[in-house]
Amino acid sequence: MTVKEIREKETEHLTHELSEKRKHLFALRSQAVTEKLEDPSQIGKTRKEIAQMMTILRQREIEKQKQSEPTETKAASQTTATKAPKKKATAKK
Repeated sequence: MTVKEIREKETEHLTHELSEKRKHLFALRSQAVTEKLEDPSQIGKTRKEIAQMMTILRQREIEKQKQSEPTETKAASQTTATKAPKKKATAKK
């Protein structure tokens, strides 16, 4: 599954699929312990898909927070971010 395909899915569907992938990863790990795993690369592929899904869900969560953030808070955070940091006093020898 590509990142593009993951992005096209709805959040609820993606959350459900993430839980299914986690169950699948657990099953793969169990098979690896009992030495019945035919393709060990499946574990890495599944972990990668889980990470991609989690990343996209987190991006959506951040976007949602930005949209719901009041404009006053945005202005206040911009002014504090643009201030120059204070210089540390250095001792002369």
